[in-house]
Amino acid sequence: MSGGEVAGILVAVFWAILVSFLAVVLVRLAQVLRATTKLVADVTEQAVPLLAEASTTVRSARTQLDRVDAIASDVQEVTSNASALSSTVASTFGGPLVKVAAFGYGVRKALGKADGAPAKTSRRSVIVGRTVPAARRRKQKG
Repeated sequence: MSGGEVAGILVAVFWAILVSFLAVVLVRLAQVLRATTKLVADVTEQAVPLLAEASTTVRSARTQLDRVDAIASDVQEVTSNASALSSTVASTFGGPLVKVAAFGYGVRKALGKADGAPAKTSRRSVIVGRTVPAARRRKQKG
């Protein structure tokens, strides 16, 4: 065998190894692509019902929010009506009630002074943050 024939055989063996290696890589790549295709199909199969359920849930939530909005507007209307009623009652009855209460207080004070008896006041002492009645205070001093 000559040197050219040996070189040709070496190149042929090298190309055979290279083609075999590329064939193995292509086979594995085909397996990965099949698995990926199956995975995408499964995800699509599961995602479509989930999206439908999510859409239904969003519609339901929107309906509930519309109801809550209606309730909130009703509560706001009731609050404004109650405020208006409160201010009306205060302006209508507030002044006369204050006058009646002041008159009653004056009458009580006048009747209390008419007896001639001095008003009884209780004296208290404060000891370490506590109030002690006068009877106990006398016992403590004596």
